[in-house]
Amino acid sequence: MPRLTFDVGTADIEDLVITGWTGRDVAALNRHIEELKAIGVQPPSSVPLYYRASAALLTQADTIQVLGDDSSGEVEPVLIGTPDRLWVTIGADHTDRKVESYSVAVSKQVCPKPVGRTAWRFEDIEPHWDQLILRSHVTEAGRKVLYQESTLANIRRPRDLVAGWRDGDKRLPAGVAMFCGTMGALGGIRPSPRFDMELEDPVLGRKLVHGYSVQSLPIVA
Repeated sequence: MPRLTFDVGTADIEDLVITGWTGRDVAALNRHIEELKAIGVQPPSSVPLYYRASAALLTQADTIQVLGDDSSGEVEPVLIGTPDRLWVTIGADHTDRKVESYSVAVSKQVCPKPVGRTAWRFEDIEPHWDQLILRSHVTEAGRKVLYQESTLANIRRPRDLVAGWRDGDKRLPAGVAMFCGTMGALGGIRPSPRFDMELEDPVLGRKLVHGYSVQSLPIVA
């Protein structure tokens, strides 16, 4: 059971749930599906989907190791269930795209899942959730390049996602981390040696920020 350490306290995580296909805008969701189809990923059987992955994949390290050069990050808001309240942090559903082309579920299990070291109380941001801005950058030719950017109005509300997984119960149990979905990449999905991400709260004037470097390990036949 991994223990995540935040500025607000610690959380022992037993279950990791990664939601997929969470877009509210059907047209935008279909564009993301087509984007993934372009790299060989099959369309979902239904939306949203709830993928299970090992909680041991969660990490707050500054560097992750992956096999080969076919993986990339996706920024997501992450719900953290604790005994006394619900927290929100930021995370990356780092995914092996080559594996994803034949099984999305398997690809979720292949790479580490970085999460930030700071968190907010969900009740503080729930009233203006749709105004929060999710953003990520990749590094290309030594330059930091905008990779993703969208308000959370473009993905389903977190309590609805929890209810979809919990048969109508909108409370996330203690010990559960839930990744809440992402948006398409600007310029297409591609790998990068570094991934930086943030969740901006323009109402309260603050940001959750985290980044990590990617070390690619050689594939030996």
